Amino acid sequence: MSGLPSVLPKVFSGRSSVAITRLLDRVLPNSLLGRLSVVMIFGVLVTQLAGGLIWAAQLRTKSEAETRVAAQHLAHSASGAIRYFMTLPANYRPIMIQQLREMGGTRFFINANSALVPIPSIASNSLADIAAEAAGETLKSDLPFLPEFHLSFAWPDNLPVSDDGLKIGDLPDSWVQHILLIKPNPAPVLVIQTQIESGKWLYLAALMPNPYFLDSSNPLSLDRVVLQGLSLAAILLLTILVVRWTTRPLAALSDAAEAFGKGETVPELPETGSREFVKTARAFSGMRERIKRYLEDRERLFVSISHDLRTPITRLKLRTELLDDDDMRTEFHDDLDELDMMVKGALQSVKDSDIHENRTEVRLDALVARMIRDASMAGHEVAFEPSGINVMAKPLALKRAIGNLFDNALHYGEKVEIAIRQSQALEGDMVEIEIRDHGPGVPEDAMGSLFQPYVRLEHGRSANSGGMGLGLGIARNIVQAHGGELLLRNHPQGGLIATIIVPAR
Repeated sequence: MSGLPSVLPKVFSGRSSVAITRLLDRVLPNSLLGRLSVVMIFGVLVTQLAGGLIWAAQLRTKSEAETRVAAQHLAHSASGAIRYFMTLPANYRPIMIQQLREMGGTRFFINANSALVPIPSIASNSLADIAAEAAGETLKSDLPFLPEFHLSFAWPDNLPVSDDGLKIGDLPDSWVQHILLIKPNPAPVLVIQTQIESGKWLYLAALMPNPYFLDSSNPLSLDRVVLQGLSLAAILLLTILVVRWTTRPLAALSDAAEAFGKGETVPELPETGSREFVKTARAFSGMRERIKRYLEDRERLFVSISHDLRTPITRLKLRTELLDDDDMRTEFHDDLDELDMMVKGALQSVKDSDIHENRTEVRLDALVARMIRDASMAGHEVAFEPSGINVMAKPLALKRAIGNLFDNALHYGEKVEIAIRQSQALEGDMVEIEIRDHGPGVPEDAMGSLFQPYVRLEHGRSANSGGMGLGLGIARNIVQAHGGELLLRNHPQGGLIATIIVPAR
């Protein structure tokens, strides 16, 4: 029990890693190009997002600091203006304001009112709040003797400037065109109101040093988004091109290995690209040549031995005729006939499995129909529905594989059913050719040995005494050379089902 706590984390860690692996297998594409592209694109996006967030945080911090300093600078100027108008006699203030307007104004639009003017504030904005707070603190620090200040940011459209409802739009352009930005792109206006005497309110409206400071902290402005989008698109395009360029030789190597496994002619792989791929291509070429030499030597040796054995078998048969004992002569003849049949079967196995022909489009309905026609003439009952399905295959080889299974079904069953359909069992474009006989079937414990050479069941010997037990092995070798699989199973109602699964293309 003392070791249990240390084992549990490893168990849960292993389970979690397996679960993560399965999830990634379901989410990510199957191809190496797709997976590398997704990983690279995801990495670039995460990097861009993290960089954008850091840059946005720095931009916001910088904008807040600049806005605070600018608001303090504007508040100092406002303090000087308020202090100046407080020193003027009350009847001189309207005259001075009028003179300033006729001269083109100052930094502020100034007006004298008898009451506080209600200002429609802009929508809540953190930079505007920071600017208003910093300006208010500066005004209170510069003019501590004034009771209160009212600060707010407002848009210049329909901005009231006096307690009688007069608005910016009602004023002459010369009074505000050098002070406020009204068109074509309005900028927010900071309005400062303070009571300098009882019933006397001073109204000041001005722009921040950066009139469009509210946009200074926005990381999603149009020009920034376009720039980021173009840079991201360029990076992603280069990433996909590099990944495709890197993985293309691997696809060629995969195609060459698959074609070589099916016995097709494979062109030499170009020894170009990365150092690792060049080494892999050379290793593959060397392996291919060694396998070809081995197969050719094995075929020649096998054929030579099988052929050479027929001569001593013939001599032994002749010598057997000289035996006086009839029973012994008969036993010798039976043994030699069996040995001769095995030699012929070996030659047939090599001949039938090694078919050198090109792939072409094969009409399965026509191929099966010819077999059925010959079987029907011999009195066999065969059920078949045309499917209209074609496959790319070696015609003679595929015919031999289907013919072996069809002959077995005719020998061991009273009736044969053939069906051709698109496969639902495997991924990809596959075709199933199913052949069912209505015979006794095969014991489950003997199912795994049916593909072994010269293996025949008891009922097979009685139903087909001329067979050698090589047909299933030859059929499976041919189907596997096409990149498919041969499956055997018993039907629930009796009989054996042989299913050929081959790629359609």
